[in-house]
Amino acid sequence: MPQTVIYALWVVWIVSWQLAARKSDPTIKKPGASRETPYRVVTLLGAAALIARPASYNPQVVALGAGAVLAWTLAGVAALGFAFTWWARVHLGRLWSATVTRKADHHVVNTGPYAIVRHPIYTGILIAMLATALLRGTAAALVGVALLLVGFYLKARLEESFLRSELGEEAYSAYARRVPMLIPFAPA
Repeated sequence: MPQTVIYALWVVWIVSWQLAARKSDPTIKKPGASRETPYRVVTLLGAAALIARPASYNPQVVALGAGAVLAWTLAGVAALGFAFTWWARVHLGRLWSATVTRKADHHVVNTGPYAIVRHPIYTGILIAMLATALLRGTAAALVGVALLLVGFYLKARLEESFLRSELGEEAYSAYARRVPMLIPFAPA
């Protein structure tokens, strides 16, 4: 069943992501917890809405109602979203962090998936979340994705502001003028 596949992909992605988090350079500086609170709250609310189960929810009916081909296509789209996040995570290497930070030897990464969007990990997660929400077929799941989009946008803005101040305004701004934030091929 496609929903089982998507849920299994989420579990594999979360576990592997946590294991990979151990291989990261030491943090030099963070913007402070108070600046991170807004995106964390919105993201948490979005995740809760995405996984909420209404009393009348029947995943078999949702998957069958969407059509088997569409349901499996959405599972494939989720897998592509996760693959995009992993490409970005591997490409970023030891500079990666789950929170907004400056690492030792931090620099603007503008190659690989970072030449397509400035925040490919967020983009990949949003793709997987949207596929999950569409397959779930609930209003709460769609509201969850909207909240998660807002949360990732807030986090991306904080990250960009922080990196501009830490790495130099011109270095990051030149990159931001060339590459869109979250949506590939959108105007930067």
